[in-house]
Amino acid sequence: MTELLLRDATVDGVRTDLLLRDGRVASIAPSIDAPGATVEDLRGRLVLPGFVDGHAHLDKTLWGGPWVPHSAPPGLMNKIRNGQVRRPELGIPSADYITALLSHMVTLGTTHVRSHVDVDPEVGLGSVVAVRAALERLDGRITAELVAFPQTGMLISPGTAELLEEALKQGVEHIGGIDPAGVDRDPVKHLDVIFELAARHGTGVDIHLHDRGTLGVFQFELIIERTRALGLAGKVTISHGFALAGADPETRDRLVAGLAGAGISLATTAPSPALPLKALYEAGVPVTLGNDGVRDLWSPYGTGDMLERALFQAKHSGFAEDADIALAVDAATLGGARVTGLGDYGIVEGARADLVVVDVRNAAEAVVLRPVRSLVVKAGRIVARDGELV
Repeated sequence: MTELLLRDATVDGVRTDLLLRDGRVASIAPSIDAPGATVEDLRGRLVLPGFVDGHAHLDKTLWGGPWVPHSAPPGLMNKIRNGQVRRPELGIPSADYITALLSHMVTLGTTHVRSHVDVDPEVGLGSVVAVRAALERLDGRITAELVAFPQTGMLISPGTAELLEEALKQGVEHIGGIDPAGVDRDPVKHLDVIFELAARHGTGVDIHLHDRGTLGVFQFELIIERTRALGLAGKVTISHGFALAGADPETRDRLVAGLAGAGISLATTAPSPALPLKALYEAGVPVTLGNDGVRDLWSPYGTGDMLERALFQAKHSGFAEDADIALAVDAATLGGARVTGLGDYGIVEGARADLVVVDVRNAAEAVVLRPVRSLVVKAGRIVARDGELV
């Protein structure tokens, strides 16, 4: 039995002690006596649930490697092709780069991540292998679930569907899709393949949907209809969903109601315009934030910091009040847990002891200041302290 006592923590505005035992929150009380436990005196620091990055591309990162100037011409397909062409030159996917990024993310308080990994005839399952190797090096400091992702298209890239199925056979947890209309040019067939693979292997579905306007709305409707018909509530995520952010109020409300009724979740990287976070929460649609790509061939930007991502969501939503800003933090923590299916999450007795400690007074201040993470706890074990891996 291992015990860690976090003394004098602030949780939801209340000063309290937290006793962690065998990877769980064993007790929350004003004063806990735990002889033999390791004690950390937090002196009133804020404790939040561990951050969940619900949309990442770990396999694409160049973190820790050389600076690579951005070279992709504008446009989605140009970015896809540029990444495909330059991967071999830069040694991507690289388990070393992925390890460096994951280590950095741990120091920033991320305890779980959902990562899309490229699967195509050129890279095969190399991205799956590289990410798994990096996770093994981190020795439980962070956990991850993978999405077999047809970045270069599926129908337009022969052999990809078969590789996606092989990834699922090897234990990848989700099947991905990308712009069934805009990239693959056949939304019905694309969704037929994706949902059939998910049903056959019992996996989740996570579909990139960049298409905007009426084309994007049409694909939202197709995914909602199919999810309801197949009874896949709680197993389908739409990532990005730019068409929802740009929809007129009547269309937005109709799509939000459809998502809620079908049990579909959303993953966003908090661009501008932002997804209507408050409307989605009020309707009961789970929303997670994610860093997307971090310093890769798609973009030179990204830090891996979920508090920064919460800041983007809050600012792009026009939030200024503490309660609204706290919604963005919820999307980076409990929302991510809901989308990724992590049970028993949060700061309650019996929950997973995945926690992050910051020297601020509340969630809104954490977003505004984005301070060094004083402690990061994964499964009851301190894995980072003051911005350094332990």
